[in-house]
This record gives sequence, C-alpha cells and structure tokens, in this order.
Amino acid sequence: MRHHRKNTVLAVAAVAALSLGLTACGGSETGAKDAGSASSAPQAAADAATAATGATGATGGSAATAGGSTGGSTVGGKGTNASTASTGSATGAKAAAKAPACAHGDVRITAAKADEVPTEHVVLTATNVSGRACTLLKYPLLAFGPIQTAKDVPAVAKSRPAVPVVVKNGESAYANVRISLGGVHEDNKVVNEFTVNLFASDGPAEGSVVVKAPAGGLAVDEAAAKTGYWTYELRNGADEF
Repeated sequence: MRHHRKNTVLAVAAVAALSLGLTACGGSETGAKDAGSASSAPQAAADAATAATGATGATGGSAATAGGSTGGSTVGGKGTNASTASTGSATGAKAAAKAPACAHGDVRITAAKADEVPTEHVVLTATNVSGRACTLLKYPLLAFGPIQTAKDVPAVAKSRPAVPVVVKNGESAYANVRISLGGVHEDNKVVNEFTVNLFASDGPAEGSVVVKAPAGGLAVDEAAAKTGYWTYELRNGADEF
C-alpha cells in the first residue's frame, strides 16, 4: 500500500510538473505574443510619434523657413528703406551739388561796412531771388571802377569753403572784402558804387551786378584790396584778413 501510494504521489507530481511545463510553455508563447503585441504597440506609437514629429518638424521647418523669409523680407525691407533713405540723401546731396551756378540775375548783392574805424572791410551779402537753388562759385569778382580798367581783386585762399555754397531761394551767402589798410592814403579813391561779377562753371559769368556803396561811399585802395570766397556765414580766422 505504501509503495502504491508512493507511485501515485510520484505520478501526480509528474502530471503536475508536466502540466506546469505545458502551462509555462503556453504562458511563454502567450507572453511572447503579448510581449510582441506590447512591443509592437509602443513601436507603432513611437513610429506614429516619429511621423508626427517629422511632420511637425517639417511644418516647423516650413514655418521657420517662412518666418526666415518673412524676417528676411522685413529686414530686407528695412535695409531697402535705409538704403532708399541713404540713396535719397545722396540724391539730395547730389542734386544740391548740381544746382546751377548763380547768374547775375539770380542774386541781389548788398554791401555793409564792418564795425571798425576807419573802415577797412565791407561784407557782401548775396541773396538768392531766382526762385530756385543755385550755386555761388568761388568768390565775387570785384571792380572798383570801370570794369575794363579796374584792377583784379585777388581772393584769399584760406577763406575757401570745403564744399560748394548752394543757396536756396530766399537764403544768403557772404563774402568779406578788404578795401584798404585804413587811414588816409593818396592812392585811396572814394567810390559810391562798384561792380560784382560771378563765376560760371567754365570761368567768369556773363553780366554783372552793380552794388551801391554804403552811405558816404568807400575809400578804396585797389593795391590793398582782397576778397574772401562766398561762404554760408563769416567764420573767425578763415575770413579775417
């Protein structure tokens, strides 16, 4: 009986072991399938995520590209505006620089004595009355007496401005003129009017302006006379001679 029971126990144990093995085997297969399914799901999710990310990246890239294009266009626009402004300024400067030379009929010229005793200098004021901008080239060509016989009045080089003097309509430019060394001199002559000529681009312009001398006339020594260049305003040092 004991031997039979032992065999029965062994048989039951073997059946149980076999059952467990089959279960384990089946479980393993099922587990493998489940694992496969489980791994497939994350993989599919990952693939989907990757695809989505790729799409998003592509979209983002497109947006970034579009943004870059837009930004570039905006920057380009600003650059164009700055360039346009710069070009406009340059064009304006060129236009001003290309303003035609003032002719004798374009300006009204007056003379005023300097605040000194005796009078050694006068200041010429040339006011543009032409209705447009024009350029006063170089310096006034002065004749203290008949144009045909008057001595040339030399210009003082240090008074030459750095840029051409472009005078807008209604605005003025100035020139300092030394008429004598002061005091009474046998070579001084009193003039009540004198002639001013202007420069054209190729030399002295045609025509001239007759300027009335300040009250009492001017005592002029032609040998001592000198003129400054036309300038926007009289400058200490440059126009003192």
